[in-house]
Amino acid sequence: MNALIIFVLLFTLMLTGMPISISLGLTVLTFLFTMTDVPIESVALKLFTGIEKFEIMAIPFFILAGNFLTHGGVARRMINFASSMVGHWHGGLALAGVLACALFAAVSGSSPATVVAIGSIILPAMVRQGYPKGFGAGVITTSGALGILIPPSIVMVMYSVSTNTSVGKLFMAGVIPGLMLAFFLGLTTWYLARKHNYPKLPKANWAERGAAFRKSAWGLLLIVIVMGGIYSGKFTPTEAAAMAAVYAFVIAVFVYKDMTLKQVPKVLLDSAAMSAMLLYIITNAVLFSFLITSENIPQAMASVITDMGMGPISFLLVVNVLLLMAGNVMEPSSIVLIMAPILFPVAMKLGIDPVHFGILIVVNMEVGMCHPPVGLNLYVASGITKMGITELTIAVWPWLLTMLAFLGLVTYVPAISLWLPNLVYN
Repeated sequence: MNALIIFVLLFTLMLTGMPISISLGLTVLTFLFTMTDVPIESVALKLFTGIEKFEIMAIPFFILAGNFLTHGGVARRMINFASSMVGHWHGGLALAGVLACALFAAVSGSSPATVVAIGSIILPAMVRQGYPKGFGAGVITTSGALGILIPPSIVMVMYSVSTNTSVGKLFMAGVIPGLMLAFFLGLTTWYLARKHNYPKLPKANWAERGAAFRKSAWGLLLIVIVMGGIYSGKFTPTEAAAMAAVYAFVIAVFVYKDMTLKQVPKVLLDSAAMSAMLLYIITNAVLFSFLITSENIPQAMASVITDMGMGPISFLLVVNVLLLMAGNVMEPSSIVLIMAPILFPVAMKLGIDPVHFGILIVVNMEVGMCHPPVGLNLYVASGITKMGITELTIAVWPWLLTMLAFLGLVTYVPAISLWLPNLVYN
């Protein structure tokens, strides 16, 4: 009964149009002060200790690094390199977009940042080359979602904070699923381009490819610094995020010189605003997690599911449906922070690996970012393309179906997520 009251209260507040962070906080305070004897001091203490985690510091640093890279010409050089490699195939420029999104995802950690950085450059070029605007928008909207699956990933950090799962293992687990999804999205793009005979680029020779690689090498080196540093044990994911921010600043301002020192304060301010928004959501989500734990809701759910005789296969199917439904009304950060603490104990009781469960949640978030009504990538792509959300929703369908098929694969073949972390950490 208490669980029902909590969730009815939360969704009622959300339906009023109130921001999710405030809805979470008000739900917790209303329930605690009217239905329980919890002292107000414990709420204040929980608010403070909830974000007193070293891993959370990675979030503002990755946001800052992503903003420096978005404004600093790194994306353009990555697109040129990707075009030289795959541009001569059917739908060459679109395939270059998929590859560039995968490369940029490996340095930014954010899906909307990936869509903005790659989409704002490659979409006008695709339209000039004769591609339908809807096709280009569909490619970039869905490929941009790789930003939260290919490590480093802000959503993975949030899952780690919610469940105390190793960030390093999660980052490692995201590599193979990320590369596989990039391949499948590329395959869908190539098939549609071949079917409709979309234009190709002239084939680049190896000298041109080498030149494009050299120009983009400073940006690509960030992947080596972040991932190599974490996996070699030289620094933690949080320290890697700080290194990424400093490195991104240096290459944007002093190496590529696409950004002046006068533009740096604006980038810092934008990053601070985005970080504050996410940290505020995290703080309220930690309070919400404290409430549902104190009311024994996850344990009660685990008992109900095991009493029903639900095994891992049917439970994972229910989780996917639940998360896809949540993706209709909430953005990824909120879903992870609200749902992970509820579903995680049940998954552990059923013997599901915490790292595999984390990757499954992240892939669900990717799908949620590409469909209405609150798909963040759709809104970002809409701003770039000046297309309506309905028009964009129709445009993304072929790639969205590919992502759903891939979600089924990741859900029921744990080895895709677990092979690499098991190889490195065992």
